[in-house]
Amino acid sequence: MTVKPDWLRVKAPQWERVGNVKDILRDLSLNTVCEEASCPNIGECFKAGTATFLIMGPACTRACPYCDIDFEKKPKPLDPTEPGRLAEAVRRMKLNHVVITSVNRDDLPDGGASQFVRCIEAIRAISPQTTIEVLIPDLCGNWNALEIILKAQPEVLNHNTETVPRLYRRVRPQGNYERTLELLKRSRDIAPWIYTKSGIMVGLGETDEEIRKSMQDLRAVDCDILTIGQYLQPSQKHLKVDEFIHPEQFAAWKAFGEQLGFLQIVASPLTRSSYHAEEVRELMERYPRSKF
Repeated sequence: MTVKPDWLRVKAPQWERVGNVKDILRDLSLNTVCEEASCPNIGECFKAGTATFLIMGPACTRACPYCDIDFEKKPKPLDPTEPGRLAEAVRRMKLNHVVITSVNRDDLPDGGASQFVRCIEAIRAISPQTTIEVLIPDLCGNWNALEIILKAQPEVLNHNTETVPRLYRRVRPQGNYERTLELLKRSRDIAPWIYTKSGIMVGLGETDEEIRKSMQDLRAVDCDILTIGQYLQPSQKHLKVDEFIHPEQFAAWKAFGEQLGFLQIVASPLTRSSYHAEEVRELMERYPRSKF
């Protein structure tokens, strides 16, 4: 694999805080995308006492060539104890904001929407002050399933765009760019008080013009929050990095996104979908929304 530039190097975290989070996760038998997807920020986030929970896994029904989540194992039946264990982890970690994501579960009629709902309800029952962000798959375009999730009232509905339309067939072969935009649009139409969010990886061969066009597409469906980060190759069997994007380019995209009207845009080489996600609480104070 290509040698990383200096701006992508991260310091090894102190084990004391990281170990505490790991102990909670192991004790409650929970998966995190931090570990399963080999996130470069795992040390920083675990040290800060946060994690992005990965439900319905760890096996995924899709084989996206950029992702390090396992797709070779057969998905297991949904675990009815998972929502309660997740809520207990939120309580023990004293999280003000929690991000819940999942593997793709195309084998389930609702794509796993009902499990998202059970997790939201379990957290609200034990930690009502915690704001909730769900990072959901495309549900194979099952809009009834999307509405089920939105009715559970997460504060943030996140669905990643991942890449530009030209690269979808290579990067996200089982995904669909137009379906991603429609999911975000429908979310705003159904529940306009819920903040919508998306994320884009760069360094896979896209152009600056293509990234800017995708940003415009996202604003056209009234997406509120955007993250842009550098793609990193998890192993030799995954897609290769085409280019390491300089931090100055991320700053330019951030400025462009602010001009487009995103309420919040986080763009840097190490940015990931849930990186500093808790900052959305400040956004909610600045731009409050009410269901009524």
